Amino acid sequence: MIKIVECVPNFSEGRNKEVLEAIAQQIKNTEKVRLLAYESDKDHNRSVFTFVGEPEGVKKAAFSAISKAAELIDMNEHSGEHPRIGATDVVPFIPISGVTIDDCVNMAKELGQEVADKLKIPIYLYEHAAIKPTRQNLANIRKGQYEGLKEAISKDPDRKPDFGPSSLHPTAGATVIGARMPLVAYNVNLSTNDINVAKSIAKAIRHSSGGLRYVKALGLEIKERGIVQVSMNLTNYQQTPIFRVFEMIKKEAERYGVEILGSEIVGLIPMNALVDAADYYLRIENFDKSQILENRLWE
Repeated sequence: MIKIVECVPNFSEGRNKEVLEAIAQQIKNTEKVRLLAYESDKDHNRSVFTFVGEPEGVKKAAFSAISKAAELIDMNEHSGEHPRIGATDVVPFIPISGVTIDDCVNMAKELGQEVADKLKIPIYLYEHAAIKPTRQNLANIRKGQYEGLKEAISKDPDRKPDFGPSSLHPTAGATVIGARMPLVAYNVNLSTNDINVAKSIAKAIRHSSGGLRYVKALGLEIKERGIVQVSMNLTNYQQTPIFRVFEMIKKEAERYGVEILGSEIVGLIPMNALVDAADYYLRIENFDKSQILENRLWE
């Protein structure tokens, strides 16, 4: 079986096309790696890249992309709605075929050590790769964001990185690297510009504050459109499917007299996540996924 790993790095740049293309080129130039897509958001000032390939190639491409981002992105000048601590904010490795989550954990640790040694960027390990239990949750590492971490990293023992110096890189900040299972980055846009509504709904649905399991959520402003958004990561779409999240947000929004304008997928999504939503809303009786044409073609 061919070994395939997916990598979905997030970079703190969503407006400068030349910078993003330069990072993309680093990935494209790596043998046995394929860049599937990258998406940018100007309000978040953030881009999400998705590439796949054999483990060693993917790890090499990730290092090259991190190095180029450190060269071209200055966190001292960065502003955006999305939480972040570095030019390359987070780099997850995801097992796809012929590899395990433990293999991805080893990749994360090896890359973290390499980036710390060669680029002098402090590295935090998260999710399955976390050395400290409190760092399994990405939000804990990002507490205070870039500006807060700049002081805390050298003064607070709990903020000491897993690899590298106890001071931020002068321009690239810090980076989080880890291993996780596939997730769905899913956003729901609301018909209001009241950020408090989005934050209240996000609090109601996220797991950490008593909401749905496997949901991480924030309330953000989309200033370009004059609206607000519930921005989410669904870390296990099989246990907490998209349609359940959508319906809960819809009900919560009704409490504030707000409607859902639309929703969006950031990056790529497993086909089954959308099939489950179609099955739910169409109320298909006795539906079996073997009835999907593409599934039969791939057998």
